[in-house]
Amino acid sequence: MYRFLLSRQWVILTLIALVLIPVMIELGFWQFHRHQSRVAQNALIADNLKATPTPVERLTSPGHTVPRDDYWRQVSATGTFDTAHEVVVRRRTSNDDRVGVHVLTPLVLADGKVVMVNRGWVQGADDQRSFPKVPAPPKGEVTVTGRLMADETTGASGIKDLKGLPDRQVMLINSTQQAALLGRTVLGGYIEQTAPEPAGDSPELIAEPDHDSIGSHMAYAVQWWLFSAGVPVGWFILVRREKRDREAAAREEDAAELVA
Repeated sequence: MYRFLLSRQWVILTLIALVLIPVMIELGFWQFHRHQSRVAQNALIADNLKATPTPVERLTSPGHTVPRDDYWRQVSATGTFDTAHEVVVRRRTSNDDRVGVHVLTPLVLADGKVVMVNRGWVQGADDQRSFPKVPAPPKGEVTVTGRLMADETTGASGIKDLKGLPDRQVMLINSTQQAALLGRTVLGGYIEQTAPEPAGDSPELIAEPDHDSIGSHMAYAVQWWLFSAGVPVGWFILVRREKRDREAAAREEDAAELVA
Protein backbone atom coordinates (compact mmCIF):
# COMPACT_ATOMS: atom_id res chain seq x y z
CA MET A 1 0.00 0.00 0.00
CA TYR A 2 3.02 2.36 0.10
CA ARG A 3 3.79 1.97 -3.59
CA PHE A 4 2.02 5.28 -4.17
CA LEU A 5 5.16 6.96 -2.79
CA LEU A 6 6.82 6.16 -6.12
CA SER A 7 4.23 8.16 -8.03
CA ARG A 8 5.28 11.45 -9.64
CA GLN A 9 3.18 13.50 -7.24
CA TRP A 10 4.65 11.90 -4.12
CA VAL A 11 8.22 11.93 -5.39
CA ILE A 12 7.94 15.68 -6.00
CA LEU A 13 6.31 16.23 -2.60
CA THR A 14 9.03 14.21 -0.85
CA LEU A 15 11.81 16.07 -2.65
CA ILE A 16 10.28 19.41 -1.66
CA ALA A 17 10.14 18.26 1.96
CA LEU A 18 13.78 17.12 1.85
CA VAL A 19 14.81 20.53 0.50
CA LEU A 20 12.72 22.53 2.98
CA ILE A 21 14.15 20.86 6.09
CA PRO A 22 17.81 22.00 5.71
CA VAL A 23 16.73 25.39 4.32
CA MET A 24 14.59 26.07 7.39
CA ILE A 25 17.33 24.86 9.72
CA GLU A 26 19.78 27.23 8.04
CA LEU A 27 17.31 30.12 8.27
CA GLY A 28 16.98 29.37 11.98
CA PHE A 29 20.75 29.57 12.47
CA TRP A 30 20.84 32.78 10.43
CA GLN A 31 18.34 34.39 12.82
CA PHE A 32 20.22 32.93 15.80
CA HIS A 33 23.48 34.50 14.63
CA ARG A 34 21.68 37.82 14.17
CA HIS A 35 20.47 37.48 17.76
CA GLN A 36 24.02 36.85 18.97
CA SER A 37 25.28 39.83 16.98
CA ARG A 38 22.62 42.09 18.49
CA VAL A 39 23.45 40.94 22.02
CA ALA A 40 27.17 41.54 21.42
CA GLN A 41 26.49 45.00 19.96
CA ASN A 42 24.28 45.94 22.90
CA ALA A 43 27.05 44.92 25.30
CA LEU A 44 29.61 46.94 23.30
CA ILE A 45 27.40 50.03 23.28
CA ALA A 46 26.67 49.78 27.00
CA ASP A 47 30.35 49.33 27.90
CA ASN A 48 31.51 52.20 25.67
CA LEU A 49 28.79 54.58 26.87
CA LYS A 50 29.66 54.13 30.52
CA ALA A 51 33.44 54.39 29.98
CA THR A 52 35.31 57.44 31.25
CA PRO A 53 35.74 60.01 28.44
CA THR A 54 39.10 59.72 26.68
CA PRO A 55 40.83 62.57 24.82
CA VAL A 56 39.78 62.09 21.22
CA GLU A 57 43.35 62.19 19.85
CA ARG A 58 44.16 59.02 21.80
CA LEU A 59 41.62 57.07 19.75
CA THR A 60 41.83 58.64 16.32
CA SER A 61 44.13 60.58 14.03
CA PRO A 62 44.02 62.08 10.53
CA GLY A 63 42.98 59.41 8.04
CA HIS A 64 42.21 56.93 10.81
CA THR A 65 39.32 54.51 10.37
CA VAL A 66 37.50 54.15 13.66
CA PRO A 67 37.26 50.39 14.44
CA ARG A 68 33.97 48.90 15.53
CA ASP A 69 35.25 48.30 19.07
CA ASP A 70 35.61 52.08 19.47
CA TYR A 71 32.13 52.99 18.21
CA TRP A 72 30.25 55.08 20.79
CA ARG A 73 33.37 55.45 22.98
CA GLN A 74 33.10 58.45 25.26
CA VAL A 75 35.64 61.06 24.14
CA SER A 76 36.43 64.67 24.90
CA ALA A 77 38.02 67.44 22.86
CA THR A 78 38.95 71.00 23.74
CA GLY A 79 39.09 73.69 21.09
CA THR A 80 37.24 76.48 19.32
CA PHE A 81 34.24 76.02 17.04
CA ASP A 82 34.74 77.23 13.46
CA THR A 83 31.21 78.30 12.53
CA ALA A 84 32.37 79.84 9.25
CA HIS A 85 32.85 76.31 7.90
CA GLU A 86 29.83 74.74 9.57
CA VAL A 87 27.74 72.50 7.31
CA VAL A 88 24.41 70.72 7.65
CA VAL A 89 23.79 67.06 6.88
CA ARG A 90 20.58 66.61 4.93
CA ARG A 91 17.71 64.16 5.49
CA ARG A 92 18.31 63.39 9.15
CA THR A 93 15.61 62.65 11.69
CA SER A 94 15.12 63.98 15.20
CA ASN A 95 14.60 61.80 18.26
CA ASP A 96 10.86 61.84 17.52
CA ASP A 97 11.31 61.14 13.78
CA ARG A 98 10.88 64.64 12.36
CA VAL A 99 12.90 65.18 9.21
CA GLY A 100 15.52 67.92 9.27
CA VAL A 101 19.31 68.24 9.31
CA HIS A 102 22.25 67.56 11.57
CA VAL A 103 24.63 70.40 12.33
CA LEU A 104 28.26 69.51 11.67
CA THR A 105 30.77 72.01 13.03
CA PRO A 106 34.60 71.87 12.93
CA LEU A 107 36.26 72.08 16.33
CA VAL A 108 39.78 73.46 15.98
CA LEU A 109 42.09 71.89 18.56
CA ALA A 110 45.08 73.57 20.22
CA ASP A 111 47.53 71.92 17.79
CA GLY A 112 45.60 73.17 14.75
CA LYS A 113 44.01 69.84 13.88
CA VAL A 114 40.26 69.66 13.45
CA VAL A 115 37.69 67.19 14.72
CA MET A 116 34.20 67.33 13.29
CA VAL A 117 31.41 67.61 15.86
CA ASN A 118 27.81 66.62 15.16
CA ARG A 119 26.08 69.16 17.39
CA GLY A 120 22.62 67.65 16.86
CA TRP A 121 19.38 68.08 14.93
CA VAL A 122 17.58 71.22 13.79
CA GLN A 123 14.58 71.84 11.57
CA GLY A 124 15.51 72.25 7.91
CA ALA A 125 14.74 75.42 5.97
CA ASP A 126 11.43 75.63 4.10
CA ASP A 127 13.45 75.98 0.92
CA GLN A 128 15.80 72.99 0.84
CA ARG A 129 18.40 74.98 -1.04
CA SER A 130 18.65 77.53 1.76
CA PHE A 131 20.81 77.16 4.83
CA PRO A 132 18.61 76.64 7.90
CA LYS A 133 18.70 78.71 11.07
CA VAL A 134 21.33 77.12 13.30
CA PRO A 135 21.90 78.24 16.91
CA ALA A 136 25.48 79.29 17.47
CA PRO A 137 27.78 77.14 19.59
CA PRO A 138 29.64 78.54 22.61
CA LYS A 139 32.28 81.13 21.75
CA GLY A 140 35.89 80.79 22.72
CA GLU A 141 37.53 77.66 24.02
CA VAL A 142 35.11 74.88 24.89
CA THR A 143 35.42 71.26 25.95
CA VAL A 144 33.09 68.97 24.06
CA THR A 145 32.18 65.49 25.27
CA GLY A 146 30.48 62.95 23.08
CA ARG A 147 30.42 59.59 21.37
CA LEU A 148 33.14 58.71 18.88
CA MET A 149 31.63 57.65 15.55
CA ALA A 150 33.13 56.27 12.35
CA ASP A 151 33.06 58.17 9.07
CA GLU A 152 29.86 57.58 7.12
CA THR A 153 30.10 56.02 3.67
CA THR A 154 27.44 55.15 1.13
CA GLY A 155 28.33 51.47 1.41
CA ALA A 156 27.95 51.34 5.17
CA SER A 157 24.99 53.71 5.58
CA GLY A 158 23.06 53.20 2.37
CA ILE A 159 22.85 56.99 1.98
CA LYS A 160 23.53 58.14 -1.56
CA ASP A 161 26.18 60.86 -1.66
CA LEU A 162 24.38 63.32 -3.93
CA LYS A 163 26.41 65.80 -5.94
CA GLY A 164 25.58 69.40 -6.76
CA LEU A 165 24.16 70.23 -3.35
CA PRO A 166 23.80 73.83 -2.20
CA ASP A 167 26.77 75.41 -0.48
CA ARG A 168 27.45 74.08 3.05
CA GLN A 169 25.14 71.10 2.67
CA VAL A 170 26.30 67.47 2.62
CA MET A 171 24.75 64.02 2.67
CA LEU A 172 27.39 62.16 4.70
CA ILE A 173 29.51 62.89 7.75
CA ASN A 174 32.94 62.04 6.42
CA SER A 175 36.25 63.41 7.71
CA THR A 176 38.01 62.95 4.36
CA GLN A 177 35.39 65.03 2.57
CA GLN A 178 35.54 67.69 5.27
CA ALA A 179 39.35 67.81 5.13
CA ALA A 180 39.09 68.54 1.40
CA LEU A 181 36.48 71.25 1.98
CA LEU A 182 38.39 72.86 4.86
CA GLY A 183 41.88 72.48 3.48
CA ARG A 184 42.97 71.42 6.96
CA THR A 185 44.01 68.28 8.81
CA VAL A 186 40.93 66.50 10.16
CA LEU A 187 40.84 63.58 12.58
CA GLY A 188 39.19 60.42 11.32
CA GLY A 189 35.58 59.89 12.38
CA TYR A 190 33.62 62.50 14.29
CA ILE A 191 32.14 63.29 17.70
CA GLU A 192 28.42 62.98 18.38
CA GLN A 193 28.07 65.71 21.01
CA THR A 194 26.47 64.94 24.37
CA ALA A 195 27.84 67.91 26.38
CA PRO A 196 27.69 70.79 26.89
CA GLU A 197 23.94 70.93 26.40
CA PRO A 198 22.94 73.76 24.06
CA ALA A 199 21.03 76.76 25.31
CA GLY A 200 17.35 76.45 24.49
CA ASP A 201 17.74 72.75 23.71
CA SER A 202 18.69 73.47 20.11
CA PRO A 203 20.34 71.83 18.30
CA GLU A 204 18.60 68.77 19.73
CA LEU A 205 21.30 66.42 20.97
CA ILE A 206 21.20 62.94 19.46
CA ALA A 207 19.85 60.30 21.83
CA GLU A 208 21.88 57.31 22.90
CA PRO A 209 21.65 54.32 20.58
CA ASP A 210 19.26 51.60 21.70
CA HIS A 211 21.17 48.95 23.62
CA ASP A 212 18.34 47.31 25.55
CA SER A 213 16.21 45.78 22.83
CA ILE A 214 17.35 42.45 21.39
CA GLY A 215 14.66 42.24 18.74
CA SER A 216 12.77 39.11 17.70
CA HIS A 217 15.61 37.21 16.06
CA MET A 218 15.68 34.43 18.66
CA ALA A 219 11.92 33.94 18.36
CA TYR A 220 12.25 33.75 14.58
CA ALA A 221 15.07 31.21 14.93
CA VAL A 222 12.90 28.97 17.11
CA GLN A 223 10.02 29.33 14.65
CA TRP A 224 12.16 28.23 11.72
CA TRP A 225 13.44 25.23 13.67
CA LEU A 226 9.89 24.26 14.64
CA PHE A 227 8.87 24.57 11.00
CA SER A 228 11.75 22.29 9.99
CA ALA A 229 10.62 19.72 12.57
CA GLY A 230 7.04 20.05 11.36
CA VAL A 231 7.88 19.18 7.76
CA PRO A 232 8.63 15.45 8.34
CA VAL A 233 5.72 15.24 10.78
CA GLY A 234 3.41 16.74 8.20
CA TRP A 235 4.81 14.47 5.49
CA PHE A 236 4.21 11.40 7.69
CA ILE A 237 0.62 12.49 8.43
CA LEU A 238 -0.08 12.96 4.73
CA VAL A 239 1.38 9.52 3.95
CA ARG A 240 -0.78 7.84 6.60
CA ARG A 241 -3.86 9.70 5.36
CA GLU A 242 -3.15 8.70 1.77
CA LYS A 243 -2.66 5.08 2.83
CA ARG A 244 -5.91 5.12 4.81
CA ASP A 245 -7.84 6.67 1.92
CA ARG A 246 -6.46 4.12 -0.53
CA GLU A 247 -7.33 1.26 1.82
CA ALA A 248 -10.86 2.60 2.22
CA ALA A 249 -11.20 2.95 -1.53
CA ALA A 250 -9.97 -0.62 -2.01
CA ARG A 251 -12.50 -1.95 0.52
CA GLU A 252 -15.28 -0.10 -1.24
CA GLU A 253 -14.23 -1.61 -4.55
CA ASP A 254 -14.17 -5.09 -3.04
CA ALA A 255 -17.63 -4.60 -1.54
CA ALA A 256 -18.97 -3.36 -4.87
CA GLU A 257 -17.57 -6.40 -6.64
CA LEU A 258 -19.22 -8.73 -4.09
CA VAL A 259 -22.58 -7.03 -4.56
CA ALA A 260 -22.20 -7.28 -8.33
